[in-house]
Amino acid sequence: MRINQQATRRVHGWHFHPRVRSAEQLSLGERAADALRDSMGSWPFVFTALAFLAIWMLYNSGGGFDTYPFILLNLVLSCLAALQGAILLIAAKRSDQIASELARHDYDTDCKAASMIEQLTSSFAALEREHADLHRQLAELTEEIRRQATASR
Repeated sequence: MRINQQATRRVHGWHFHPRVRSAEQLSLGERAADALRDSMGSWPFVFTALAFLAIWMLYNSGGGFDTYPFILLNLVLSCLAALQGAILLIAAKRSDQIASELARHDYDTDCKAASMIEQLTSSFAALEREHADLHRQLAELTEEIRRQATASR
């Protein structure tokens, strides 16, 4: 059961796919894009951001360090949105690269499978001809045996 789970994980996880570059094969920027995509595109990030906003608003509602209501928060969120847009574009580019590598592997596999099917089809056709020849020879031998059996009676 454990081997089957590992095989399933290996098949479905693109990180383990033999044709997709990963780990040490990636540049620093590609690894960073993967890490940011995995962290920013997660529920823990959303909940952390909500908690940060709630704490900021509660603290500054009581006269915290932001003298004008939420102006600094607005600036921080605007800067975060600007950076996040660029980061998400980088992550999307990396996802497209992964999809391209997977598609290329699928295409190569399909070409190999088509070649193997052609070989099998020609082999089956040859076997079918050989079977027909053997069937004809068997019929001739059976007929010859019947003739000899009736002649010897």
